Amino acid sequence: MSSIDPSTAEHAPGSTHYADRAGQYQVRVSENIQLAQDTYRVRFHCPQMAASILPGQFLMIRLPGRDDPLLARPFALYDTVLDEAGTPVGIDVVYLVVGKMTRRLAECQAGDVLEVWGPLGNGFSTAPVEHLIMVAGGIGQTPFLALGRQFLGQRPYGLESRPVEKSASVTLCYGVRSAALLAGADDFRSCGIDLRISSDDGSVGHHGLVTEVLEQVLAEKPAANCRLACCGPEPMLQAVAALARQRHVPAEVSLETPMACGIGICFSCVVPVKQCDQGQPDGDWDYKRTCVDGPVFDAAQIHWQKIC
Repeated sequence: MSSIDPSTAEHAPGSTHYADRAGQYQVRVSENIQLAQDTYRVRFHCPQMAASILPGQFLMIRLPGRDDPLLARPFALYDTVLDEAGTPVGIDVVYLVVGKMTRRLAECQAGDVLEVWGPLGNGFSTAPVEHLIMVAGGIGQTPFLALGRQFLGQRPYGLESRPVEKSASVTLCYGVRSAALLAGADDFRSCGIDLRISSDDGSVGHHGLVTEVLEQVLAEKPAANCRLACCGPEPMLQAVAALARQRHVPAEVSLETPMACGIGICFSCVVPVKQCDQGQPDGDWDYKRTCVDGPVFDAAQIHWQKIC
């Protein structure tokens, strides 16, 4: 089976990090810089959230004083910002300009105010693993800087997080349409993550699919104890889930499901998830809310035929 071992369930943040543990804040932008084509990193000071957020969790951001767009949008944690004493005091979010909200967010300057609430969602498993392989497509690399740092033993995250056993190696397979959209590569390399790049047009890295790069990485260490963590377009996630099942490798997926509230009220972000008994799918399924039951799910439990 390629599903996550239920015996490691205690390593997942779980319901104690749901929306009732989130805070709502007005924060000031300290910087908003361009990383790649249509891709930016916004940084803001928020010690409360920086101290409690975990890799894989997300936050909602809204532009105050505007009714177009009216609703907030979800963004993954890219990383926390530390002060000189090593205390988390700020949040970094990386985003791609794809609509009205992100276009206006890209116009924000230092000193501008944002409304944010979080941390939200469950985050990635912290169960020990020899080789953590992260797979990203498009803007799906955003949760993986913090996750990579955590498993390389460089930085703890969260007020209540237990020590994470350091992995022997961490790899990021990162697929983009073209070199112009490659964002954050230096950040990943500088912290020791083994970065493997692919592009649709061949302008950078492997010319082809990111799943082809993943197959190469899996072939290099076939006997290694490894786990996959994936984020990106749903067809890519489905392909990674299928590959994980074939190779008997456990895999988690972080879904990018659109959502309106982020706290489980509106049910606009539901995803079909197989029902389990003793960790084994029994064929039945039900809808789960990405914002509170996810965004991270066991890849083997997603009913991919219902969403792709």
